[in-house]
Amino acid sequence: MPSSPPSPRLESLTGFSAAGFHRFAYADWGDPDNPQVVVCAHGLTRNGRDFDWLARRLAPHARVVCPDIVGRGASDWLPDPALYGYPQYLADMNALIARVGAPHARAGRPFTIDWVGTSMGGLIGMMLAAAPGTPLRRLVMNDVGPVLAREGLTRIGTYAGGDPRFASAEDFCAWYEGLLQPWGAGTDALPPERIRHLAAHGMRRCTDASGATTYAPAYDPAIAAGFHGKVFDRDVVLWPVWEKVSIPVLVLRGGDSGLLREETAREMVDGHPERRLLTFPGIGHAPALASDDQIEPVARFLLDG
Repeated sequence: MPSSPPSPRLESLTGFSAAGFHRFAYADWGDPDNPQVVVCAHGLTRNGRDFDWLARRLAPHARVVCPDIVGRGASDWLPDPALYGYPQYLADMNALIARVGAPHARAGRPFTIDWVGTSMGGLIGMMLAAAPGTPLRRLVMNDVGPVLAREGLTRIGTYAGGDPRFASAEDFCAWYEGLLQPWGAGTDALPPERIRHLAAHGMRRCTDASGATTYAPAYDPAIAAGFHGKVFDRDVVLWPVWEKVSIPVLVLRGGDSGLLREETAREMVDGHPERRLLTFPGIGHAPALASDDQIEPVARFLLDG
């Protein structure tokens, strides 16, 4: 598998919020006429290019669509920070599903929608899967579940919502690699060339008041205003939503995850023959899905059932 995947088609779609219209971007891999569609949704401060290696693996067999959730990556920032939240993300993802399914629906052809979600993206998938009449066929929950551990939320608050600036791209990349340590940065799970690939897509160029160029994370700091610097004294519990999910699920967990506890992950799958738990030892929050040992189980679940 090449260290840097070929480029996908870069597309965009218009969403709507109480503040008006906004554009959100997505990377589109594979045959656009393929009736099997996989949507890959990223974490809180991430972007759709996190899934480039998984998408490349799946693209010969399925269409793979990887959005930049509004406020991240190449997507617009919302003018009202209060609008960042799951109601907006669900509405935008519904619009995306409608777009990719429209050609098949018009032609009367059957199609399927599978969902791979890391952290926040997994919660979006869980909410979609729990809704009556869900279009989702299969769901991959990457290091997230119906109990968000308070210690993991507190750690996310140490970096999410901040707006650090760096004088050079090299300085940004060094900082970025530190953020990716729980993903297995520098190991076979996430080797240096793949870190550089993620950093290139996770960085935005800025101009300060003096006209100098600086480098910052590719997201609106307002996406996590409620997280930044916050110490959580209780878990976030979403079991009533999870209990409504009835489709097959693959739960992925980093063995050292601070967000998805082992007992929560086991409870998610126990007693359900169409649910499976896979743990990656030595990995924190969250598995990068950038190495063969992490990619292949997801590919088998989605392509082979």
